[in-house]
Order: sequence, then structure tokens, then C-alpha cells
Amino acid sequence: MRRRSPSASWGIVLLALATSPASAEVVDVADNGFTVREVVQVSTDAARAWAALVDVGKWWSPDHTYSHDAASLHLDAKAGGCWCETLPGKGSVQHLTVLFADPGKMLRLSGGLGPLQALGVTAVMTWTFQPAENGTAVEMTYAAGGYRPQGFKDLAPIIDRVLREQVERYQRYVNTGKP
Repeated sequence: MRRRSPSASWGIVLLALATSPASAEVVDVADNGFTVREVVQVSTDAARAWAALVDVGKWWSPDHTYSHDAASLHLDAKAGGCWCETLPGKGSVQHLTVLFADPGKMLRLSGGLGPLQALGVTAVMTWTFQPAENGTAVEMTYAAGGYRPQGFKDLAPIIDRVLREQVERYQRYVNTGKP
């Protein structure tokens, strides 16, 4: 069996650290809402990390679209812009609306994702980009509040799991070109 050099082993460890989430959690949950937070580090500058984020159709999971085709997603990253999806048969879905866009620094959107869209819920998703050693720290928070008869304690961990999957796909896309 061939032995790896110590520098090759460190390279593998560093690659594993760069491709694993630094933090993923349900920050809080109550009967009237919840907040989830995902943090990753990507191995590029904030401008490229931003460009990858807004190219959402390249990294979002097709399993979490109405059309089952992530390429049908598009994001117009300017105030009032739409994170929308084109459906077969000329239909469409507005997932989120851009509230604030400062390329390479912050993107804030409003809207209920997935099952939240059918509820009396207001939700805000915020992506921030901070310089970090060997790249950029990217944080995504999603805070939702409003009315759901049974509250949000059961739904928050599910939303967290789905968003964690998307943020990890985004991180892999930025770091490798493949989600």
C-alpha cells in the first residue's frame, strides 16, 4: 500500500473542512415562528461567491422545485427582483422577492418557501458575505413568523434540513463547479 505524504494528508483534511458546513442550526422556534441559520466558507472572493449565489438554477436541488428542474429557477438580484421558477405549460412561481441587494456583501429576500407559501406567514432570508481566511464566509438566515394552527416546532427542523442541503449544494458549487 502506498503511503501518503503528510502534506497530502493535510490537503485532504483542509478540503474536508472547506466543504463541510461550519454551522447549521434552528436558532429559535416558537408557536408563532422560527429562525434557522446556515454558515459555510467558500474558497473564493465575495464577488464570485455572490455571482454563484444569484445563479441559483445551477446549485439549488431540483427536488425542492415545483418543476423538478432547478434550471427553471432564476434570480433577478435587485430590489423588487424575483427569485422565480418557470413551470411547464407557461406557469410560474414566485418563491422570494428581493428586498436589498448589495453585491458581494448582502442579499435580503422576502417570501415563504415551500409549505410556508400557503400559510399566513411572513419570512425573510438574508445572505451575508464576509472575507475569511482562504475565501469568504457565507451566512444564510431565514426567519419566518405568522399564523400556523399547530405552531412551528415540528416544521422548523424540516425547513432547516432543506435549507442546510441547499447551502451545502451552494458551497460545493462554488468550490467545485458542481452542486
